[in-house]
Amino acid sequence: MSWRVANECAERRFGSAARKQIIMFLADKASDDGSGIWCSKGTIQRHTELGESTVKRTISDFLKEGILIETGRRPCKNGFTVIYRIVLARVMALESMTEPDEGTGSTVDPVQTEPGTGATVDGVRGPGWTPNHPETIHKPPTRKRAEAAAVEDERFEKILGAYPKDRQRGKAACLVRIEEAVKEGVDPDDLLRAVQAYATESEGFTRSKVCFADNWFADRRWQRFLDALAEKRQAQTALTADHHVRLAAWVRDRSPMCKHITAPQVTALVTAGLVTDGQLRAAGLAA
Repeated sequence: MSWRVANECAERRFGSAARKQIIMFLADKASDDGSGIWCSKGTIQRHTELGESTVKRTISDFLKEGILIETGRRPCKNGFTVIYRIVLARVMALESMTEPDEGTGSTVDPVQTEPGTGATVDGVRGPGWTPNHPETIHKPPTRKRAEAAAVEDERFEKILGAYPKDRQRGKAACLVRIEEAVKEGVDPDDLLRAVQAYATESEGFTRSKVCFADNWFADRRWQRFLDALAEKRQAQTALTADHHVRLAAWVRDRSPMCKHITAPQVTALVTAGLVTDGQLRAAGLAA
């Protein structure tokens, strides 16, 4: 989905609710320049829940008005699907829905520009803001929070970008599902590994056997990969613990094998409480 195309379409008048609904659905499939939209009229009808004749008539009108143009065709099981491009220049020429910032005319009694403060006593104005001002007027995000949000968005985009390219669909919905998973405590790096694992697993599949991205994230199909990753880590942790026990025995016995123990391993043994400083000195591993 291109936020730029979606925002431009959202801010323009298209003449009817049906036309607006269809153009917003198409914008959801577009690249930043408005191109790359390939979805059949049946798909549009199914997702917008509009009538078949309404969809066909609206697409035809968009083509006549220059809002849409055909840029090619893509083979599909029913023959081919037309590839469209939204003409941004034509969209931006439509009437804007944004309300004007300035007033629309003079009034007999000037419009109060500040929040009402109730009646005054002896002509003295009340406070400049209502008592709940701190709760209702939110501060803009700080640069630090904005930068953190940008980094997070970039990580989410990277996770989605690892999904099989020709099965990516519903970008906005996917990013929402990814954000929900992270808020639940899923490590973004682990989620990325899960997507990469699925991409590798499904590499030899026919396209019909590879799930669309929006369904994959909605069904939380990444969970089995996270479970497998957690089991692998648990096994690795158990192996490491057993190895540390064996190293600690070398230290206590002052085994000649102690010369193979590295500094990080010494630190790990001390942290785990498996050896004492005295035992390390006796084994020649501490000053």
